[in-house]
Amino acid sequence: MLATLFKGLCIVVQEVLVGSMVELTAMGIRKDCFRHLLSLDYQTLTTQGTAQLLSHFTNDMHALANGLKMIGGKVVREPLKALVCVIFAFWICWQLALLTFLFAPLVALVFYRIGRKLKQASHRVLESMSRIYKTLEETFDGTKVVIAFHAARRHRQRFHYESKEYFKKALKITRIDALTSPTAEVLAFLAAFMGLLPGCYLVLRGTTEIWGIRLSTGQLEVTELVFLYMALAGIIDPARKLSTTYAKLKRASAAADRIFGMLDLKPLVKQPTAPSAMPLHERSIEFRNIDFAYASHDDGNRMRPAALVDANLTVAAGEVIAVVGGNGSGKSTLVNLLPRYFDPDRGAVLIDGVDVRDVRLGDLRGQIGVVTQETWLFDDTIYENIRYGKSDATRGEIEKAARQAHVTQFLEQLPDGFETQVGEKGQRLSGGQRQRIALARAILRDPTILILDEATSAIDSQSELLIHEALRRFVLGRTTFLITHTVSPSILDLVTRIVVMDQGRLIATGPHEELLENCAEYQRLYQAQHQPTATADSVDEPEPPGEVDQTHRAEDGRLGLSESPVKTAETHAPVDATTGDGSQFESGDVAESDAPNILPLHPHVINRFDVVRADEEENDDPRPKEGRPAKGSSSGDDDNPTPTGTHG
Repeated sequence: MLATLFKGLCIVVQEVLVGSMVELTAMGIRKDCFRHLLSLDYQTLTTQGTAQLLSHFTNDMHALANGLKMIGGKVVREPLKALVCVIFAFWICWQLALLTFLFAPLVALVFYRIGRKLKQASHRVLESMSRIYKTLEETFDGTKVVIAFHAARRHRQRFHYESKEYFKKALKITRIDALTSPTAEVLAFLAAFMGLLPGCYLVLRGTTEIWGIRLSTGQLEVTELVFLYMALAGIIDPARKLSTTYAKLKRASAAADRIFGMLDLKPLVKQPTAPSAMPLHERSIEFRNIDFAYASHDDGNRMRPAALVDANLTVAAGEVIAVVGGNGSGKSTLVNLLPRYFDPDRGAVLIDGVDVRDVRLGDLRGQIGVVTQETWLFDDTIYENIRYGKSDATRGEIEKAARQAHVTQFLEQLPDGFETQVGEKGQRLSGGQRQRIALARAILRDPTILILDEATSAIDSQSELLIHEALRRFVLGRTTFLITHTVSPSILDLVTRIVVMDQGRLIATGPHEELLENCAEYQRLYQAQHQPTATADSVDEPEPPGEVDQTHRAEDGRLGLSESPVKTAETHAPVDATTGDGSQFESGDVAESDAPNILPLHPHVINRFDVVRADEEENDDPRPKEGRPAKGSSSGDDDNPTPTGTHG
């Protein structure tokens, strides 16, 4: 009884000690991984993907911790028991014990092959779990889109597919693991019989040799043979118990490979070995002969098409620069080289003549404030989200920054004021409120360089005006880059110069009026924003009747319509549809007497009909009703796309 209690007490102490050591080790590895990931650059982190990184921190770390617990338990205890039995067997008859271990190479070969298959299967299982994480992440991050498009079935199918793949791969491990224990026992018994059978022969014959080979130093007694059998059986039991942990150990080994692979990631943006002093920006910023291409997500060494080609730009301190261009023109990429989100493949970015690659990242980014297009707020209070810009700021400084960014206007409507919890990603606030908090965060930082990356692209006009009003005062004396694809009057009031990007090239720079005269790309961008939109405000607008604008022909063959009303089918007179400005009419235009029959149509009504040129017909009769295209004939039904069962 006392022995049983003592054994139980020892087991409890062992489990507690091993468990605490394992958890401390796992915590240390997590902290090292997190510290290492935070030292990586933006491009390397985005290449890895959030789901993959989360899988490393959760599933992989759990598998590794389980393996460490086994190493501190059975993996240590059972081999020690087996070692004692081996020593006892060699003490009884070392020749027969050695004969038993001639079977060891075969055992090692079998378990090597089993272990290799288990590790490969474990790698695939862990990767499959990463894809499940990715499916969950995309589904829950895009909940609004999933609901809006009624696409829950598609996501269920994808999740079912990934779960089924995980099941198949996990089942393969289970099958291999199921063979491990019986294989270990059979091999252990065969090894034991390699020593016991000759021993039985020696005892029965009363000899010490077989075929002239001496297998015992003296006459082997029955009792010695029994003790030898007990010793060899004592080796078999630990081997059987160890075989049950083999699959878990191999899974832990695969998890360790993935975790240490993450720790081995090398940043593309490196700290300088001998950093220069970072001057307080007061003269100029220069982008000199910049070439840049993003690394491929599939292969970090393979580059994608160039994002920037031979870009050159010099900005004087205190200038407010609007960087404009279409999607994919390289405007964000160019400015993102400044805080070293990326490093150029060729050329250099200089601040007051100092290459940004030669200064410490902390010193460089300490002078830069950033407001991004996708405003990111942390799940904390408004106060703490603003204080994120300057951790040692006083409450007075935070309140001043909030007033400058017009945050206090909506704080009065919140019962908790600054202590209001914003929720995950700031979802409890509107887009304009989140953007103003982000601006307050940048204002609190008091940077010498300010980057606004499409900072007002997703908010209402009132919030945009408030932000621009705050910026108008704040940008004074600061070098500011305003990345945008639209040029509104409020932006033109802010900027001192405009830079035009197109297909990775900086094609023009100058004031608004000069670019309108000399830059075709800027003219196109500006006119696309300010061209008149189709309206049908009232029936009383008499001119120009029957006018059709063909400048916006839809892909399905329908004609876009101008602001002027269109002649209905009841008075289908010949209409010249070649003019779109309402200034000219041909001989077939509608007479004044026809004006009462010309009614303005709502655009949704107009889109139900095809407008045809009347001068192609021999009479003024409208087309028969049967000749009209059926409603919705130009496009298929995409409301319920067939969900795919493959993963991306």
